[in-house]
Amino acid sequence: MTTIYDFNAIDIAGEEVSLADYRGKVLLIVNTASKCGFTPQYEGLETLYRDLQDKGLVVLGFPCNQFGNQEPGDAEEIANFCKLTYDVNFPMFAKIDVNGADAAPLYEFLKRKARGLMGSKAIKWNFTKFLVDREGNVVKRFGPQETPERLRGAVEALL
Repeated sequence: MTTIYDFNAIDIAGEEVSLADYRGKVLLIVNTASKCGFTPQYEGLETLYRDLQDKGLVVLGFPCNQFGNQEPGDAEEIANFCKLTYDVNFPMFAKIDVNGADAAPLYEFLKRKARGLMGSKAIKWNFTKFLVDREGNVVKRFGPQETPERLRGAVEALL
């Protein structure tokens, strides 16, 4: 696998999606959670998406329950929370693991291509973000404390 376009993922409605559908777009891929201190970042992610989608940005949300059991709901509960609380319109996917033996292949790829602090491969917490260019190459990894507002410049540089 050489780009993210080589992967498929299951969306929040249970449908398989080829990430090749996003070819030519700048992607911000985020592992999310509904009951986390960083959950308000949904608002900033949605703002980025709305402001920049016409220029080619797509935010992809991947719920994960591996950090403090902060995403306990099923797909319907997650989708309802995102829509009703933050009016999320960017694509959301089915809950996945981002670390360990059951980690989603996409996340294994992302972690290999963009390591964390001190070369760490593991995702440390919810709302870790990966920025992907229009060719499907992983450009940069951002920790949870990096708010969507602070990423705007890096995103715009790729648009």
